[in-house]
Formats: sequence, structure tokens, C-alpha cells
Amino acid sequence: MSSHRSPTPLRTAVVGAGGIARTSHLPALRTLAAEGKVEVVAAVDVVEAAARLLADEESIPYHGTDVEAMLAEVRPDLVVLCTPPAVHREQSVAALKAGAWVWCEKPPCPSLADYDAIEAAGTGGPGDPYAAIVFQHRFGSGARHVRALLERGALGRPLVAHCQTTWYRDTAYYAVPWRGRWATEGGGPAMGHGIHQTDLLLDLLGPWAEVHGMAARLVHDVETEDVSTAQIRFSSGAVATLVNSVLSPDEVSRIRIDCELATVELTHLYGYGNADWRITPAPGVPEETVREWREFGADEPSSHLAQLRVLVDDIVQGRRHRTSGAGGRRTLELITALYKSAFTGTTVRAGEIGPGDPYYTALHGDAPGWAPAGVPEEDRA
Repeated sequence: MSSHRSPTPLRTAVVGAGGIARTSHLPALRTLAAEGKVEVVAAVDVVEAAARLLADEESIPYHGTDVEAMLAEVRPDLVVLCTPPAVHREQSVAALKAGAWVWCEKPPCPSLADYDAIEAAGTGGPGDPYAAIVFQHRFGSGARHVRALLERGALGRPLVAHCQTTWYRDTAYYAVPWRGRWATEGGGPAMGHGIHQTDLLLDLLGPWAEVHGMAARLVHDVETEDVSTAQIRFSSGAVATLVNSVLSPDEVSRIRIDCELATVELTHLYGYGNADWRITPAPGVPEETVREWREFGADEPSSHLAQLRVLVDDIVQGRRHRTSGAGGRRTLELITALYKSAFTGTTVRAGEIGPGDPYYTALHGDAPGWAPAGVPEEDRA
């Protein structure tokens, strides 16, 4: 696909017919299809019956089990990946080489090496396809409003921040064989659960400079961690704490940013609306200014639909989407650095992890006690 062809409506293929496709992606696609912006033309799943059922339910003309066969036959404009992270690199590269844009569920892929390979496959001129990540929390109206306040310095310098994803997952959750394994889930709560809040924090505060992390396996019989913490210094000088847990009965997702003139707080669980944000002014700030800060405008909750609407518009207009390229890599790099810091006991700086570093190709970095058990060191990915 190139900028020479108008891609509206975007002919869209859904790969993976599981829960996330049904609960999040298909409802968003239906809405945009009704607006004439997309057309779902293919459903693919490794289980033929699942692909066929989804195609029947959604009146999708093509279904199959082979991604490359679908790409050759259908030639979609956009491929939506609702598959496990272990196959994201292979499927993304295939779609990009076939000329399709990619919208990929989180976690984006198991390593920075995989991410860079995907990005390289999409390199081209203006209007050419690229891969973007599902980071829908950036796209609610609340985040958009707060980001604009921070970017123009309305709240003063950001100074101190706290970001937490403290959820609860029981032993039955981890009885599913692919969960808690590096190769199939892509990581523990730092990667698989807290990634959305971490991404939103970075989107609001900008580039990070260094991280010092800690990880533990306290309850669950898993390869990955079940809790992690980190201290982060941003390029701006702001400092933050990060907590990711699946051990917390009182579940909450929260971001708090203390700026010179106000504290901004977001408290929710899996998604937010404008009412979930709170702005508390410092003493002496005029009431008129505070009223302006608190005018969030029309409420657009964070959702797959909110992001997909922006992505489709970006594709049609030939723009780079915010969660593609460097805009998506920054979050994965921070999470990788958190793991490296936690497993080595060192402070890790932005840009430090590259080819030749064991953490570039695997989040566990072959660290003793964390690398997958029973796999010879020379065979670990």
C-alpha cells in the first residue's frame, strides 16, 4: 500500500478471534464501519472453527487459519493483531511486507530486538505502512486535556509522580499454561498488566532518563515476576515511582503528578472518563485559572474506539500515529530497562540497551533465577 491509493474505507483484517477481539476490537470496528471509515474483510485464527464463527457472526467475507495466505488473497489495508505477543513480530512483518498497516495488541512483542525488526519492515516514504501499538489510555479526552496543560506549562514544571497498577490475579488465573511464561505472555505485571499506565505516564511526562527497578516472585508459581517497583528520573528532572502488582486485593490504577502549581490525579481500574481525573491547585492560584484547568470538554473515555478513530485518520492523512515507531518504543524500552535493573541491581539509562546486550533480545536477560528453567543458555531467546 502506498500514498498513491486512497485507503478509505480501510479494508481491515482481524487476526485472532479470542476475547480481546470480541470485547474491544470488533465493537470499535463496527462503529467505524457504520461511519464508512473501515470495512472488515477477513478473520483469521489458528483454530479454523473460531475464525469461521467470527466471520459468520460479523458477516465477514473471508476466514482462514493462515495469515500469509490471507494477506496474499485479500490484500487488506489494515491488519489488527489480537494474538499472543510471541507471534506479533512474525505477523507484523508479514503484514507490513504485504503493504498493510498494523495495529497490534499489547504487549507489542517480547523484546526490543523484535520491535526494531518490526519497525525496520515498515520503513518507507510518507504515507507508507507502519505498525502501531494498542495504547488506548493515551486517547481519552482526559489524557488529551492534561497533556495539553502540561505541554504548554500551565501547571508549572512536573516535579514528582507516582504510577501504580495494583491488581489481583489468583492461582486459577495462572493455571492457564501460557500465563506467567516469558515466551508466551511476554513478561509479568510490568509488561502484561501495568504497561498501559506506564505508557500514559510517559506520554504525559515525556522522555525518561534512568530507572532503578526491583522485581519479586512472592506468591505465584511463574517464570516472570508477580510484583515490581521502580524509581524513574525523567529528562526534565522530574522523578517518579512505579508499582506493578497482581497481588493486590484492593485493585486500582492510578497516576499522580505533582507540578509547581497543581497536583493532577487519575484514579480508575481498566479505563477512565473525565470524572476520574482531579486537579488540585497550589495555594494562591486564581479561581478563574483553576476553572479553566478543570474544563475537560466533551467526555471521550479511554477505549480502543478512541484510539482506532485517531489511527484511521492518521493513516488516511499520511501521518505517523503516536504509538508507532519511537512513540511506542519508548515504553517498551523503559520496561526492558526495569527488568535489567531489577535482575542486575544496577541503574539503567535510556539508550543503554542495544544489540549485544542480553536484555535486547529477551526481557529476562538470561539472568539466573529468572531465565526459563530447563532451557540451555545457548538456546535462550
